[in-house]
Amino acid sequence: MTGGEPTLQQDIRALYIDHHGWLCNFLRKKLGNSFDAADLAHDTFIRVLAGYRQASIPMLREPRAYLTTVATRLLINHFERKSLERAYEESLRLLPETLAPSVEERAILLETLHELDALLDALPPKARTAFLLSQLEGLTYEEIAVQLQISTRTVTRYMAQGFRQCLHHMLAQAN
Repeated sequence: MTGGEPTLQQDIRALYIDHHGWLCNFLRKKLGNSFDAADLAHDTFIRVLAGYRQASIPMLREPRAYLTTVATRLLINHFERKSLERAYEESLRLLPETLAPSVEERAILLETLHELDALLDALPPKARTAFLLSQLEGLTYEEIAVQLQISTRTVTRYMAQGFRQCLHHMLAQAN
């Protein structure tokens, strides 16, 4: 351990002790249940911890504002995942019973959807939409350009971002 680590650990511990209860209450009000709130509060502190450099914690002037920002982003992701799950379940209900996947297949498909959602979450919204329109809807770049009211060149750039994101993910999984 280097000389700076104990101070960093103390600062992180103090941040957690001082604000964890408040953050759980904030999230519980937004979510309506304490279980999801506790999970998201935990994820918030994990995200904060992962992003900190040694001098960052003591310099926080408004830790609750910072925690609220991080937690709100995670909350949005949570709601998007729930919406994705509902859309997936609804589409399954529309399938004839003979074509419906098994419970195990459903779980695997849902996990894959979550991974895809997380993977594409790093893209700007229009780039994500362009990528999904191409890959899921089969639209041409020209059709996407018209639908999103952007140039075909911009669609090409967005698609490159999407493919680059997928490639980074695939390379990370291979290691």
